[in-house]
Amino acid sequence: MTSTMTIAADLTADTTTAIAVLSAAEQEELIRQHMPLVGHLVRDMLSRIPNHIHRDDLTSAGLHALVTAAQGWDPNRGIPFNRFATTRIRGAILDELRSLDWATRSVRTKARQTDATRQSLTVALGRTPTADELAQALGTTTTDLNQTDNDVQRATVLSLQGFTTSSADDLVTERAPGPEDMLLRREQIGYLHHAIDSLPERLQYVINEYFLKERPMADIAADLGVTESRVSQLRAEALSLLKDGLNTHLDPHLAPIPENPDSIVARRRGAYFDQIAGNTSLRSRLALTNAYGMTAA
Repeated sequence: MTSTMTIAADLTADTTTAIAVLSAAEQEELIRQHMPLVGHLVRDMLSRIPNHIHRDDLTSAGLHALVTAAQGWDPNRGIPFNRFATTRIRGAILDELRSLDWATRSVRTKARQTDATRQSLTVALGRTPTADELAQALGTTTTDLNQTDNDVQRATVLSLQGFTTSSADDLVTERAPGPEDMLLRREQIGYLHHAIDSLPERLQYVINEYFLKERPMADIAADLGVTESRVSQLRAEALSLLKDGLNTHLDPHLAPIPENPDSIVARRRGAYFDQIAGNTSLRSRLALTNAYGMTAA
């Protein structure tokens, strides 16, 4: 998290002192093409933070960063815009999280120290320590102790779900997975790739273009000669097949049970699930990633 403030400063410098290299039309096209990138980064961040944080706040910050990235990007430097914008969007999202945290980092640190000391004293004394005992163990006064408690309570923004003694930096953790977790992750990635490859051609095209290549839905619709509404339907159908196909092989208890197994739809879905099984093996799944879970280029 050490680079976020630096990123913000660089972004400000880029957008206030640098002369725009691209025309307004080129900037607008870049922004339009990469709007799905903001959604992906926001969804990734939301999976690692408390539920009381609203998507709209993070999305707004991410879109603003995307606009400023388009204004400050210089293609002559050799840095792909996707990578250039991703760094700035992530930094803006983290800055937004920090702005939503009313307590300072020092208050959060004191709160964690107080909680840890209280737990230790409870174990040692066999009861909850008094305020004087807790203050003495912390090397402070009861007045300072009460002030810290008041600061933390003020930072609890009317939501029990929002209560935490962690700062934004602590909430967005980057724990390295262990060997078993990494193996499971590689298995899941492998299954996902094989499930996509087993989709019908049009559904596979929509998934690859929209999610993996991050192309706008309008462009995909033009390629297929259909409306954007039809592309949205194809995307929903593909995601449903992928979800049920992965659950069939990874979490069978979550796999749906068709009401009429003999129906055409049920037979088609069953054939798709069987095709995934026929297209995958442990060796082929693991071959798609390296030992660190990174997908091969």
